[in-house]
Amino acid sequence: MESRILQLIAALRASGVRVSLAESAEAFSAVDLMGIQDREQFRLSLRATLIKDVKDLPVFDKLFPLFFGAGQPPPMMGGNPMDDMTPEEAQMLTEALRQFTESLRQRMQRLMNGEQLSREELEALGQMVGLNQVDDLRYQNWMAQRMMRALAFPEVREALKELMEQLRQMGMSRDRIEQMREMIQQNMDGMREQIERFAGERIAENLSDKPRGESMDNLLNRPFHALSEEEKKILQREVKRLAAMLRTRIALRQKHAKSGQLDPKATIRANLKYHGVPMEIRHKDRVRKPKIVVICDISTSMRFCSELMLSFLFALQGQVRKTHAFAFIDHLEYISEDFNGSNADEAIASVLWRMPSGHYNTDLGWSLQNFQDGYMDTLNGGTTLIIVGDGRNNYYDPRLDIFSAMTRRAARTIWLNPEPPHLWHGDSDMSKYAPLCTNVLKVSNLRELAEAVDTLMAG
Repeated sequence: MESRILQLIAALRASGVRVSLAESAEAFSAVDLMGIQDREQFRLSLRATLIKDVKDLPVFDKLFPLFFGAGQPPPMMGGNPMDDMTPEEAQMLTEALRQFTESLRQRMQRLMNGEQLSREELEALGQMVGLNQVDDLRYQNWMAQRMMRALAFPEVREALKELMEQLRQMGMSRDRIEQMREMIQQNMDGMREQIERFAGERIAENLSDKPRGESMDNLLNRPFHALSEEEKKILQREVKRLAAMLRTRIALRQKHAKSGQLDPKATIRANLKYHGVPMEIRHKDRVRKPKIVVICDISTSMRFCSELMLSFLFALQGQVRKTHAFAFIDHLEYISEDFNGSNADEAIASVLWRMPSGHYNTDLGWSLQNFQDGYMDTLNGGTTLIIVGDGRNNYYDPRLDIFSAMTRRAARTIWLNPEPPHLWHGDSDMSKYAPLCTNVLKVSNLRELAEAVDTLMAG
């Protein structure tokens, strides 16, 4: 118990609440006096001793249940749904389940049986989506959604709808189907609550372990979705330093690459003034500055990653022949003209202001249609096509026909995606887009993004 109280105090401090050593000692004295048997008295004794400013009460009220439980477990309805079915109904359910894959069938049966996730399963899910690196409670719901997505929640939900319809067509009574639907929905809600609680608890523990004055090296490796607003501002300044380093490296690479193979025609022309004696040797350029077409997803989930990518491209304009930049959420806009000035921050701010983000309104398919209608001539055999996005399309038509045509016109197609392949399901169309690309690079943090940009510019 003492260690949990100390973790709570550390998390409060990491969240900006000022807790002195004297106040910490008062908290332990109050707990010794009031005891821990009555949960509400225990909570009030800690709140009274640790919180001195009313504005900090919401922080305490958010953190306390994450360290000391919410009081009640998530509601789940246990038992096998076949137990009170007639043999005919049980046979219908068994037959209907056979149409689904083994993994989907197991998940559906688990929900019908009301089985909660084990601690080991929650830990594995959290590790998979990067929960261990998040220390901002504002991302609790976001991380819970990512865990549910990794658990294939959207697919399971759709499969259950199909199951209910299949049972109806097989002749199962409406009352029985409705009973199953309500039971499954309650169990899904219970599992969602279990995942949300776990995400909050882990973030709170991360907060308590957060070192003071985190190093820049750690920030460079932090996932974009795990950054606080203050950390994003720090990385926005850091990207300028990284871009300057890349610009120098790329310029040197291009300079050293000038001495390619001998160019006989250029050598003869240059030496006519020496009566044909080859005094000055000419070589063909081994590399040319790339021509880039970049299409950036600036919806809520991708906004910061795309913002940093545009900052890199603006800073590296001298190392490319031509850049055509586009941004999209539910439609495509040409944004290169915004970057004609000298201030990248103002240009990016103008684009983001003009295209406000929202949740679940991304439509890449329609944006590709916009590109086909007006901008296909920006692609040719000397163009590198770059897509910056997570490939999530809200179940709209991905327009693979248009994307395939674009990749055939370009010299190469590189997709920068912050999500690893094991999250490419649900509303993600990445598994369909990826085979059409030359390469798909994971860019979940600033270090990976900088390395990806360097790879792109290297040709």
